[in-house]
Amino acid sequence: MTTWVENPRGGRDRGPRGIARAWVEVLFRPRRFFRNGVAPGDQAPGLVFGVLVALCYVGGVLWFTPERLLGTDFVPLLAGSRAVTSLLLLLVLTLFVAPATMHLLGALQTVLLVLVVRDRAGVSETVQTIAYAAAPCVLAGYPSPFLRTLCAVYGAVLFVVGLSVIHRTSLLRATVAGAVPATILFGYGFGGVAAATTVLQAIGVL
Repeated sequence: MTTWVENPRGGRDRGPRGIARAWVEVLFRPRRFFRNGVAPGDQAPGLVFGVLVALCYVGGVLWFTPERLLGTDFVPLLAGSRAVTSLLLLLVLTLFVAPATMHLLGALQTVLLVLVVRDRAGVSETVQTIAYAAAPCVLAGYPSPFLRTLCAVYGAVLFVVGLSVIHRTSLLRATVAGAVPATILFGYGFGGVAAATTVLQAIGVL
């Protein structure tokens, strides 16, 4: 599940340069990226990418609006210190929460794909698709409901496009199969639902 292939299909670069290049390419050339940048069994770079996106998101929340997380029932303050609690939260996120979330969503997505797509790629490619589709959400920690909504929607679109390319299926089938995981990840994980509700209320739709 976490095999690091030395020479993946498409020649993807390793290290900070490779991560930065992957971020730009998945945002602006998603079909090309998913076609050439996701390789069977080459899951480790995708996991690193997904963890970094989660760190940027949570780090942004902790920097701009720490009250959303710290001192709540979800993340109580430890030793009365926001700094200590923040460091431990980021550590737990890196080692456990983000990787586990990607794998659990990958498993759920695989089950849903079985129902609508006959000829599918592997679980590893699905996990990588989840990780790379989250690329816009590096900006979602900024306290702007509009920006967070845009990040979540764009991430969901990238996810559907990625599923379509990786599993060689139509956008319609990818949308049906990916709707629930996308809602969990981008709607609730990255706060898209709450942000969209705030935006709609602000413009008088709700």
